Amino acid sequence: MTMNLHLLRLFAAVAQHGSFSRAAAALHVSQPAVSKGVREFEAQLGTCLLERGAGGVRPTEAGRRLTIQAQALFAAERAAEEELDAFRGLQRGTLAIGASTTIATYLLPSLLGMFYRRHPSVELRLTSANTRNIAELLVARELDIALVEGPTQDFNLLAEPWRQEELVLIAAPDHRLVRARPDAVLKAVEDEIVLVREPGSGTREVVAAALATHNIRPRSTIEIGSTEAIKQMVAAGFGVAIVSAAAAADQLALGRVVIVRPSGFAAFRSLMRLSLPGRQLSAATAAFNRLLDVGHEDGPKPKPRRRKPG
Repeated sequence: MTMNLHLLRLFAAVAQHGSFSRAAAALHVSQPAVSKGVREFEAQLGTCLLERGAGGVRPTEAGRRLTIQAQALFAAERAAEEELDAFRGLQRGTLAIGASTTIATYLLPSLLGMFYRRHPSVELRLTSANTRNIAELLVARELDIALVEGPTQDFNLLAEPWRQEELVLIAAPDHRLVRARPDAVLKAVEDEIVLVREPGSGTREVVAAALATHNIRPRSTIEIGSTEAIKQMVAAGFGVAIVSAAAAADQLALGRVVIVRPSGFAAFRSLMRLSLPGRQLSAATAAFNRLLDVGHEDGPKPKPRRRKPG
């Protein structure tokens, strides 16, 4: 029996999104068409691939095994398309960029605008997610460019330092830490509520490491999945936070938050560019990589490195 790849694609989308409606939206087709296609696919294969319930759908054991094979098949399909794209130049095509949230929000907009003005025929797609999710999307070949804020544990990827960024401690202007002696600030942080990003965030990992270096253990932390929300809460006087200097710039300019500089405390991180070894780059990807390198052309390029297990 020859497997119908169109129906396989419909099934894989439902399995990925856990919903017929979300799969339909992702594929730009109607929900009834997806439902009909999956039923037809199950009938052709003679097995149930999805468990349907009030909370959505999930793959059966057979469905899970088929999903793994489908992901590999469609990744190979995208790889073939990418090789063809490399020969088409910049007159058409799509450039899918993924970045962790701070980079996507505060550093990429000007670069995206510059790229669009130079290559208006290339469709740009930007995905903003935490470091872990961006790495996973790159491995699945759903991204051409991947920029993240923290380390990745995926040993299949090359990680190249792209830019150095300072992290700063911010508080509301009338917060008690603003009036504290610089040599007493870090110890005082232990008695504060520290607002942190969610697990998987590059910022979260760097902040945890910076505090651990100074043996600082806050009595209370609150996880918030948005740097913007963290800044607003700090400005309202609820807790303090260590965030990217670039992310804090707008609230600093408005005077809603201030930087507190403890004695002996400095936190910097390398923003990383991730890539897949041996992957053929499209012309658009190569052009955007050159744009990312602007400002670094006079010095030696950091050598890409592959993470080693352990």
